[in-house]
Amino acid sequence: MFSKKGNSFPVGRDTLTDTEFAQVISSALKVEFGSTRNSAKMIMQWTGVSQRTAKNWLSGANSPSGVHLILLARESNAVLKAMMLMAERPEMSLGASLFSLRRLLTETMAALDQVI
Repeated sequence: MFSKKGNSFPVGRDTLTDTEFAQVISSALKVEFGSTRNSAKMIMQWTGVSQRTAKNWLSGANSPSGVHLILLARESNAVLKAMMLMAERPEMSLGASLFSLRRLLTETMAALDQVI
């Protein structure tokens, strides 16, 4: 039986605010796209959102929720890694890092093949 001294269970972790969440996703998208100019267009293609919404996600003014977050994580290893770190599951983010490294190595090998 629970005592009647409180309304909720104590939570051992700090909470994540909406603003912090938006900034983390914004940073992850910036890592994914770097300084490319078509980042909003890629986000639009991945998720089906408007250009204004994509730009708001990139700037950190708003953040994706639900289905859109999952669609971003399907395409962006940086977003997937950020999600795992926010969920305090760093061991799960290793897989996303390995996929990013594999993609980078593949692109590097293709560039080397062109030079040779």
